[in-house]
Amino acid sequence: MDSGSDRESVAGEKVDVSAAPLKVHSEHAGRILRLALSRPKANIVDATMLTALGEALESHRDRPELTAVLLCGEGPNFSFGASVEEHLPGQCERMLRLIDGTVLTLLEYPVPVLVAVRGYCLGGGLELACGGNLIFASPGAVFAQPEIQLAVFAPAGSCLLPELIGQARAEDLLFSGRNIKADEALVIGLIHRIADDPEAAALEYIETHLLPRSAFALRLAVTAARSVFAARMRERFMQVEDLYLHRLMAGQDPVEGLRAFIEKRTPHWQHR
Repeated sequence: MDSGSDRESVAGEKVDVSAAPLKVHSEHAGRILRLALSRPKANIVDATMLTALGEALESHRDRPELTAVLLCGEGPNFSFGASVEEHLPGQCERMLRLIDGTVLTLLEYPVPVLVAVRGYCLGGGLELACGGNLIFASPGAVFAQPEIQLAVFAPAGSCLLPELIGQARAEDLLFSGRNIKADEALVIGLIHRIADDPEAAALEYIETHLLPRSAFALRLAVTAARSVFAARMRERFMQVEDLYLHRLMAGQDPVEGLRAFIEKRTPHWQHR
């Protein structure tokens, strides 16, 4: 979900929803699949974008020559996060299942997924990025799970971050909702490398370390390294989805926090 610090720019942005939410390119004779979130400047992760991303991943996954995926965002930011409107009662179950399902697709993908991040990578955007294998970020990149500011929490992030950066560091980000910059993200192990051009750095990694390998053997290496982790995350996602849908969203404060964000006002917490 998008950051409270960018509330006005996110909530007020005019987005051309008729434009394709995802740009799909095959490169190096089909060995690289490049997927770009394509609703700048915020690249809000909504149901339409998640559906397009899932369909693109599914349609290419069984191509034997596919060796790597590069996931990036068009414009100055990777993503300000998931659509707040689609997290309101009546829509939140579908949206939660969509975003969790897309993250699981990334976690279970048979080839390495590299993520290039510029600018803000927040909320649902960070959850998508964490579904990949390696994150390359620009020096000015900013990462956060700001959901707690709206009296909700990040379901996929709550499962993934403790595994990726350790329990204490994950709890800091999840409980505070604070932003961290690329240099701190590198120190805690959230990202792999800082580069002025993260897309070029990710492509260089693919060309140097992955394209010379057998795509067949690489798929089995990914399965060997990732399958237990992905299976554990699938089980945890189900548990946390239940907590979110049946306990969190039964409370008053989550709905108040979401509506206050949309209405650009200060929330009034009932602490229940």
